[in-house]
Amino acid sequence: MAGDVPIRSSLGWSSADRVVVHGYDLPGQLLGHVGLGEMGFLSLAGRLPEPDEAAVFEACLVTLVEHGATPSSLATRLTAHGAPESLQGAVAAGLLGLGDRFVGSIEGAAQLTQEAWDDAPDADATTLAARVVDDFGRERRPIPGFGHPVHRPVDPRTVRLFEIAEEHGRAGRFVELMRSIADELASRRGTPVPLNATGAIGALVGELDLPWQAGRGIGVMARTVGLVGHVLEEAAAPIAGEIWHRVDEEIRAGASDAREGDR
Repeated sequence: MAGDVPIRSSLGWSSADRVVVHGYDLPGQLLGHVGLGEMGFLSLAGRLPEPDEAAVFEACLVTLVEHGATPSSLATRLTAHGAPESLQGAVAAGLLGLGDRFVGSIEGAAQLTQEAWDDAPDADATTLAARVVDDFGRERRPIPGFGHPVHRPVDPRTVRLFEIAEEHGRAGRFVELMRSIADELASRRGTPVPLNATGAIGALVGELDLPWQAGRGIGVMARTVGLVGHVLEEAAAPIAGEIWHRVDEEIRAGASDAREGDR
């Protein structure tokens, strides 16, 4: 029955003379004192990060802001071409593509590492890695966070992310497990399989003591910034119309070739 359940939220509230966010006074305690990355961590964890946590979290965000002509940025540019009055619509179009294949794989990697350690807290990373590879192989599922169409055999972003984690004392069992999985895959396949940036960030989600469900949210936070940049560049130096016309020309040319072949 309506009215039986109280409506509560600890995220924020405001009155005529106050704005409170996660229990902090926004003008007095947050403005001028914390950066956007720290604010993002506060939104996910409900607390401000320690300095080492802030450094690692910021590195994760910076890694994901921009990666060139990706499906999400192309979706944003094409939407901006069709609806130039709607910056938010164009950005939303790009964000809708952050699934298990692109960026959203952070969530899968974070879930993998956290659940693996939850199920076998006393195992060593090498044994646990072999178990993970066996389980995913048996189910014929790709292991989230591994492989990349461009960065082979090593993703340079992963190398730097783990360096930063080590510098700040945040390269523990989750990082160790992802590295062990990479070693196990390389041993079985006879060739390195790149541990990509989303896999690295998935491990760091655990190192930051964040729930794996927050993993995709980190990607959404970061990529939003980059997609706004794509909208602005599209307005100043458009390429979406050219992409559209080239695709249309290729399709018509292919259809014409097919008709000629049928004669």
